[in-house]
Amino acid sequence: MRRRIAAKPATQMNTKELGQATKEFDRELVADSFGAPGPMERDQLRRAKRKRGRPRRGRGVKVISVSLEQGLRSRCDALAKRLGVSRAALISRGLHELFSAASGR
Repeated sequence: MRRRIAAKPATQMNTKELGQATKEFDRELVADSFGAPGPMERDQLRRAKRKRGRPRRGRGVKVISVSLEQGLRSRCDALAKRLGVSRAALISRGLHELFSAASGR
């Protein structure tokens, strides 16, 4: 394995040095010289392609359908907006409070 010598920045190179540093890009079809990706490259590509998704909370989340009276939903949305949280976060916060109050009995 050949050790690469740290090159100086391109802004500090003269014309001859710059030509030497960039001569590999003058070839056509450079991609033909690449081999199959190794395990590390495949893993890196898999992680790069993975969608970010939502942050994990607790043991993960499960989407459920909840029926609410329209008046209660409107009040819920208004409170959530005033607190600067989502409707789901408001309901989750309320359930946590109820569980805390119930376990304190």
